[in-house]
Amino acid sequence: MAGGSKEIRAKISSITNTKKITKAMEMVAASKMRKAQARMEATKPYVEKMKRVISHVSASHSEYKHPYTEERETVKRIGLIVISSDRGLCGGLNSNLFRKAMPQIKAWQDEGVEVDLALVGNKAQSFFRSNGGNVVATISDLGDSPHIEDLIGMIKVVLDKFDSGEIDEVYLLSNEFVNTMTQNPVIQKLVPLAESDQTENTYWDYLYEPDAKTVLDLLMRRYIEATVFGAIVENVSCEQGARMVAMKSATDNAGDMIDDLKLSYNKARQAAITAEISEIVAGTAAV
Repeated sequence: MAGGSKEIRAKISSITNTKKITKAMEMVAASKMRKAQARMEATKPYVEKMKRVISHVSASHSEYKHPYTEERETVKRIGLIVISSDRGLCGGLNSNLFRKAMPQIKAWQDEGVEVDLALVGNKAQSFFRSNGGNVVATISDLGDSPHIEDLIGMIKVVLDKFDSGEIDEVYLLSNEFVNTMTQNPVIQKLVPLAESDQTENTYWDYLYEPDAKTVLDLLMRRYIEATVFGAIVENVSCEQGARMVAMKSATDNAGDMIDDLKLSYNKARQAAITAEISEIVAGTAAV
């Protein structure tokens, strides 16, 4: 019985140390989440303003119609940008994202459409390389404070393929921050612009300097870059929120395990004491 008590004490000590670690990680994640939310809120107005400008430009009477606003007759290949985290221990954040991606990719492939993948984050790279997928661009280790300059190369690879006709549509798969407890994976169409991104029955006239093509080529690329960057910043908030919740759950579970082990330890200790008393009583009776 003493051996059993010793093992239980060792387990209690080990789980107590684990609980301290998960509690510390929970507090760190909470602090990082507040900072990430501040960055997300600071980024949103710029992205929304860009989206509004693009919707107006798409409905304007320009002498130059940008290819990003025109649907192609046939779609043979699609580019999919997937935004995941670099680190784990954030609950089902990445697995839910991949569960959203796989049925959609299969649906496209069943229609005879091939899919090129541009992956953000180590988790997406690990998943799709082990599960198959034509990966054309990757980027990772962006940290908790990503910079748009780091994304331009990856986005350029995808948009260059669209410009050359290698791919016909570009989609973005990322996590949407609902609240601390909830993060939803969403797929949105980037190129050509979805109808919802274009203002219907609203016409704006612009004067372009030096010309419409130069301005729109730069503006459209900047819009795509801003949209992807905004999604990455939002994903950081999702990651920290999911990690905070996961670590809190781990801390609570560790506390429950410690309580159960303490109960088992006390029972074992009481049983050992009872056995010793019984032996004393039996020895006394024999005398």
